[in-house]
Amino acid sequence: MAVETKPRWTVKDFRAPYEVDWCPGCGDFGILNAIYQALAQMGVSPHETVVVGGIGCSGKAQYYVNAYGVHTLHGRPLPVATGIKLANPNLKVFVVSGDGDSMAIGAAHFVNGGRRNVDITYIMFNNEVYGLTKGQASPTLPLGLQTKSLPEPNIQGNINALMLAFTTGYTWIGRGYAYNIKQLVRLIREATEHPGLAFLEVLQPCPTYNNLHTKDWYQGRLYDINEEGYDPVLPPDADDATRRDLYARFMEKVFEWGDRIPTGVFLVNRNLPTFEERIAERQPHYRIHPPALTRIRDDEGRSLLDIQPFYEEHRAR
Repeated sequence: MAVETKPRWTVKDFRAPYEVDWCPGCGDFGILNAIYQALAQMGVSPHETVVVGGIGCSGKAQYYVNAYGVHTLHGRPLPVATGIKLANPNLKVFVVSGDGDSMAIGAAHFVNGGRRNVDITYIMFNNEVYGLTKGQASPTLPLGLQTKSLPEPNIQGNINALMLAFTTGYTWIGRGYAYNIKQLVRLIREATEHPGLAFLEVLQPCPTYNNLHTKDWYQGRLYDINEEGYDPVLPPDADDATRRDLYARFMEKVFEWGDRIPTGVFLVNRNLPTFEERIAERQPHYRIHPPALTRIRDDEGRSLLDIQPFYEEHRAR
C-alpha cells in the first residue's frame, strides 16, 4: 500500500508568473526572494498561505507570490490580515507593508495590533521614503536629512519602528537587510514559526530616491547581534531583574545607529497567549470549527445557522 506523502514545495512553486516591475537595484527584490525561500523551506503549501499588502512599492509583493493575496487600502493590511487569521487560524498569514504604510496612515492599526498578539508575520519594507509617489520623506527618515527627492531637509522626527513594536506588545521583534538573503530567510522563518505577532523590519536601499542610505553606505555597518552573543529570549520564569536586563539590552540595540547598525532577533516572548488562544478559552469549539470552516448553508442554499445558542450563552452571563 502506497503511503501518501506531503508535496515538497520549491521556490519555483511560490513564484507567480508575472513580471516584477520594481526599479532595478531595489531592495524589494531581495525581500521577495527571501520570502520565496523561507516558504519553501518551511514546507507550507501555497493554498495555506495568505500575503496581505497595502499601498506603495511593498504593496505589489503579494502579486508576485503564488499564494492567496489581498491588496488592501493604504495602511490597512494588518486589520485585514487579522480578520483572515481569526476566520481561519490554520492559515499562514503575512503582512507586507512599507514604512509609510506601517508608521504613518497605518500607525493606529500597528499599535493596536500589538495588544492582540494574533499569530501573524508582519514584514515592514523600510527605505525611508515614499518610493511609489516620488520620494517624499517617510516616518522613518531622521530629522534634518535631505534625500535628493526633497527640496529641503526633513522637518519631522523619525519613528523607531522596533521600539514602537516593543512598547505596544509585539512578541517577536527582528531586523534584517534586503541584500543579506541568507540571514533574511532565517529571520522570516523564525518570525513565522513564532506563536504570536512577529514584526520584522527590513532595511533596504531605494536606488531611485534615497541617495543617503545606499547599498554602499550600509556596507560594513551592519552586524548580527545574535552572532555576537545577544540572547533575545525572555524565559518563561523570568523575574523582574531578568526582564529589566533584557529590556535594557534591547533598548541599547534598537537605538544604535551610525557606524554600527544591528540586525537579527531582538526579542522573543512566548509567555503571552495568542489572540486565537484567548478566543478558544471562551469558545472551546473555535479551533475545531473556526468561522471560515463552518458550513453555513445546505445543498439547496438554506441557512444552517442557529443563533439561539448564542443568545442563551449571553443571556446566562
